[in-house]
Amino acid sequence: MSETIRLMIADDHAIMREGLKQIFLLDSDIKVVAEAADGEQVLEKLRPGAVDLLLLDISMPGISGEDLIHRILSRYASLPILVLSMFNEPQIAHRMLKCGALGYITKDKNPDELLVAIRRVARGSRYIDHDLAEQIVFAEYIHGGRFAHENLTMRERQIMILLTHGETINAIAESLSISNKTVSTYKSRMMEKMKFANNADIIKYSITHKLL
Repeated sequence: MSETIRLMIADDHAIMREGLKQIFLLDSDIKVVAEAADGEQVLEKLRPGAVDLLLLDISMPGISGEDLIHRILSRYASLPILVLSMFNEPQIAHRMLKCGALGYITKDKNPDELLVAIRRVARGSRYIDHDLAEQIVFAEYIHGGRFAHENLTMRERQIMILLTHGETINAIAESLSISNKTVSTYKSRMMEKMKFANNADIIKYSITHKLL
């Protein structure tokens, strides 16, 4: 008889969490024991020995991405983390794995593949989608180095993408639950690192590098 995997779902979209719970109800080996809508809730609800695997969205409001993974693993060093993300960029997947996540899968994959990833990561093994893994392996060989956006933090890159989609500073601040001033600071840092002069430069770069 298989051992039950006790799972925490961390995603800021309630519909996403409910959909995942419906999928897991069909699998007797997986039990959702906790859920969180932001990074603070993840840190508040995690308890030693209570969760076998954290299924983590890396673009939640507040603490997110690499910072959240570092904070989690500083307290629960042996907790397996499987990132479930909307981002299908190999650079992001590579960074999440490098900072401590054991697995990375995108939200466009089918439920069966997600279940495979959960079981593998819960056992302490690594998991990444084959296509992303191939892109990570060959990215440096193909491009001869790093893309400029790889030097951005997760939050800077997230704001760059939201700006590309035409979101205003106010809208971004509201969706990420941070202040307008904080968004503007991240935008300024991003513009400086990328050497962008205006929003048109952001859009052109994002389209060219298929970051949408």
